[in-house]
Amino acid sequence: MAISDMRRQYAKGSLQDKDLTANPFSLFDRWLKDAISAEIPDPTAMTVATVDAAGQPSQRIVLLKDVSEAGFVFFTNLGSRKAQELSQNPKVSCHFPWFFMERQVRVCGVVEKLSFKENATYFLSRPKDSQLAAYASEQSKPISSRELLHTQFAQMKQKFANKTLPAPDFWGGFRIVPHQIEFWQGGEDRLHDRFEYNRDESGNWNTQRLMP
Repeated sequence: MAISDMRRQYAKGSLQDKDLTANPFSLFDRWLKDAISAEIPDPTAMTVATVDAAGQPSQRIVLLKDVSEAGFVFFTNLGSRKAQELSQNPKVSCHFPWFFMERQVRVCGVVEKLSFKENATYFLSRPKDSQLAAYASEQSKPISSRELLHTQFAQMKQKFANKTLPAPDFWGGFRIVPHQIEFWQGGEDRLHDRFEYNRDESGNWNTQRLMP
């Protein structure tokens, strides 16, 4: 079958005006809980899109580690491509692809860095091997082989075998502070339900239905 002929109906639900909440984070919380309860793979995975100084977009999948009315939080090596691009251009978009539930959430906003205290609190809560991996890998930098990466990891593991790793200053979190959040629910015959929340200058959220 040609990929152009691959299609199916979307009929797992709908999103109506009555389902909306005054605050998009309340609806997001409901949908996230639905995704977790449905036991879909990696329900907290989100695609984060950044733009470099030349205007070239770049995307990657990271894990959501906190969400509140303040925004969506993820962590990364501060020398990584995404962190470098965000330091030059704080505008960002993220996307939650809950396609097993025929749902998507799209977020647009700007990032702010978390404090060292916030970074340290989360870093020290991670499994030790995850902490060691952060030290062993200079994220986004070239490396000659996977064997060398494993060697660096093993060296770090030996060095800190009986020690607590200090919270690194080269690793930390970003909070995406949104001004726009869209909720998408698949519909039959491609008549999908789309609602967009936009934050006004007073900080209030306004909603509108979008055509599919």
